[in-house]
Amino acid sequence: MPRHKVETGTPSQPRRSGAVESRRNLLSIVRAYFHNHRKNASESFERMVAEPLQSVMTMLVVAIALALPAMLYVGVSSLQQLSGSWDSSAQMTLFLKKGAKDKAVKSLIKRLEANSDLAEVHYISPNQALDALQDSAGFGEALNLLDENPLPPVLLVVPIAAIEADVPRVEQLVKTLAKHPLVDEVQLDMKWLQRMQQILDIGRQITVLLGGALSLGVLLVVGNTIRLAIENRREEILVVKLVGGTNSFVRRPFLYTGLWYGIFGGLIAWLGVVIAQFWLGATVSRLAALYQSDFALKNIGLEGMLVLIALGGILGLVGAALAVGRHIAQLEP
Repeated sequence: MPRHKVETGTPSQPRRSGAVESRRNLLSIVRAYFHNHRKNASESFERMVAEPLQSVMTMLVVAIALALPAMLYVGVSSLQQLSGSWDSSAQMTLFLKKGAKDKAVKSLIKRLEANSDLAEVHYISPNQALDALQDSAGFGEALNLLDENPLPPVLLVVPIAAIEADVPRVEQLVKTLAKHPLVDEVQLDMKWLQRMQQILDIGRQITVLLGGALSLGVLLVVGNTIRLAIENRREEILVVKLVGGTNSFVRRPFLYTGLWYGIFGGLIAWLGVVIAQFWLGATVSRLAALYQSDFALKNIGLEGMLVLIALGGILGLVGAALAVGRHIAQLEP
């Protein structure tokens, strides 16, 4: 009876070679994808450089739309820093009960100094308060006729800078201090804090509204620029579609054009804000010196540059996408 020879080869080898080939094909597809994007990005940049007047005008529109709210934001942020830099801005005066024992007062001072919301605690004894009143009021002889000192002990309390401009937290702190049995009354002038807070809130709202309105203008301008570019390349687009080019393939160069407009517009906006800060900085410093203040405009810095470039790129890309998505679909061979 004939015997059949059994094959002892490894059947997994073809499978392995097929898997390797599949990975190579996937790698080739990924490389081709990124190569196509890099090519579209460079070509769109070259086309933009070839039309300098139109490109610069579009970039300037984007820059102005970003720079105006950015400068307003810098101003509001600078005022916010200023409101937190006044040491006596939210100083509270605690009038203790008359006749309070020294031991109880010292215990209260230690408790307040341990409070994480308070930066400074100053004690004014009744005698110190009376001497100050005699020196400032100019009628020391009348005060000398009094049989006893009518003034109570006083504590001057300054909250930490982090909450000085936070009206609700300061009000809560006042209520907490007033509940202490040794405290007779707490005085705090909150009007200027509330006014400053309202001014800052209005400034922030104006910044948001102005930024939103100008961003809408950027979308319209970039969209109109991309629409004109599509019309100028109408015949080329029709030929590409005729040979099988997809809408996404045709759309890609115009998206990169909008992205370039936004990126360079954001960079120009940052330069504009820096120049404005440098130009106004000396004047603001001289004005602050007249009021014995070290107030200065907040520096927009590298972080601000990255934010403006990112916002500009997003606006340019969205504006281009809105224009391309509508007009490319209408062009059919």
